[in-house]
Amino acid sequence: MSLKDQLFLDLKEAMKKKETLRKNTIQSIRTAALQMEKDQKIEVSEEDYVKIIANLVKKRTSALPEFEKSGRLDLIDELKSEIEILMTYLPKQLSDDEVYEIVSKTIEEQKATSMKDMGKVMGILTEQLSGKADTKLVSQLVKKRLSQ
Repeated sequence: MSLKDQLFLDLKEAMKKKETLRKNTIQSIRTAALQMEKDQKIEVSEEDYVKIIANLVKKRTSALPEFEKSGRLDLIDELKSEIEILMTYLPKQLSDDEVYEIVSKTIEEQKATSMKDMGKVMGILTEQLSGKADTKLVSQLVKKRLSQ
């Protein structure tokens, strides 16, 4: 079953069970996909859905520290719940060690030796690890590896 179909079924189920947070979170994914279809005049693929969801997780994760500063526990809990719901639609996340292995292998394959090669390496890794690993972590590992 495609991710699009799964989202539609989960949305229907959330509406039946009156799970407002789950319904709203799934609708945010579908809204972002529809916006992408309209803007780029394409049909959103599985990979596009993964990128959309990863982007929504990233936005919510980066907003979390601001919410924590405000001290509003209800909003913090809601944001964390949204992140958990979104994560269920992403592929299994790779461990730090697995990401490091992939980064090292890619750097060796590309014969990258300095920070000048970072853009080339990151382009390949972003494509390869989209939705499977945090881009920030990948970037840090590439910098660390290239500066050795």
